[in-house]
Amino acid sequence: MSKDQEVSSSPCESPERINMLKSELALVTEKNAELKKHARELSTKLQLAEQGVDQAQKQFLTLGMQHKAGPFGTVKGLRTNPMIISDESVNPTLSKILEKIAVRKELIVALANSNVLEMLKFWVDNIKRVGVPNYLVVALDDETERFCKSNDVPVYRRPPDENVDSIGKTGGNHAVSGLKFNILREFLQLGYSILLSDIDIVYLQNPFDHLYRDSDVESMSDGHNNMTAYGYNDVFDEPSMGWARYAHTMRIWVYNSGFFFIRPTLPAIELLDRVAYRLSHEPKSWDQAVFNEELFFPSHPGYEGLHAAKRTMDIYQFMNSKVLFKTVRKDAQLRKLKPVVVHANYHPDKLQRMKAVVEFYVDQKQNALDTFPDGSDW
Repeated sequence: MSKDQEVSSSPCESPERINMLKSELALVTEKNAELKKHARELSTKLQLAEQGVDQAQKQFLTLGMQHKAGPFGTVKGLRTNPMIISDESVNPTLSKILEKIAVRKELIVALANSNVLEMLKFWVDNIKRVGVPNYLVVALDDETERFCKSNDVPVYRRPPDENVDSIGKTGGNHAVSGLKFNILREFLQLGYSILLSDIDIVYLQNPFDHLYRDSDVESMSDGHNNMTAYGYNDVFDEPSMGWARYAHTMRIWVYNSGFFFIRPTLPAIELLDRVAYRLSHEPKSWDQAVFNEELFFPSHPGYEGLHAAKRTMDIYQFMNSKVLFKTVRKDAQLRKLKPVVVHANYHPDKLQRMKAVVEFYVDQKQNALDTFPDGSDW
């Protein structure tokens, strides 16, 4: 018999040896399971640690160095978030356009399609009359782009996008309005502060001379007096509660999502992302309602509120059409004030009222506003 044959014919492992190996295998399997569990725990801890570092970095970027509290009455919280580092790679074409147009990295931006060309022309004429050089129209269709180029209007035509193109060509006011939150993101990423403007707005002064720039968002209000625009304590009465029948509530009328100044900060971009996401997933939502909900709703169980600074614009400088037609035109003292802009947001006969605003404030025609009702006929 050869040596190879001797090896191959060696006796099998004894039952004791097999049982010992099985026992060792069970121990190794159990140890392996423990190691996997430990690895998962370490992975979870690492993720939490990374989140903590990320949060700490955000806080450091926002707050900078630590501060001591000063004497009573001298302490002021930090209000202005730092601007992000611009990233030209996001849209090199748009970046080159903005370099030529923007003043101190600020400009007015409006979205428009061919459904509103007559109003767009009036909007442009007023901006030119006031002498604002830093404005741009985002054309949502070819006809609007041709109109802007033929009328010496700074224009940007976005690259083809099936969703944007369909809304841009056929969408109404609300549909087009919802697009702006997606489009504005690129402007902020490029490091520009944007005064977003609907085109049913009459410019009577340069708005950049009247901004505070101390908040992430500085917005026109839909409020019609100091209380509704700037906030008030509204008491809710529930008699069945007896002694505790009166509950105090804080109220403020919504910001107008058709005219606001937004700075290139992390909270501002987060706001745009939140609104754009909700509008894409909640087709029946109104962009202005979502815009305000994300700005004002506080953190609560199951929801983390947006940590953004906000400022309400002066309602007599940045005036909505309810303020003008319901109050200002009937008050001898308020009629003497010249607003920065007037927004025809409360009325459907927009162009007619916009023309009357110019006649009243520019042409000094004192009865130009008299024929219009306070509200609308329908």
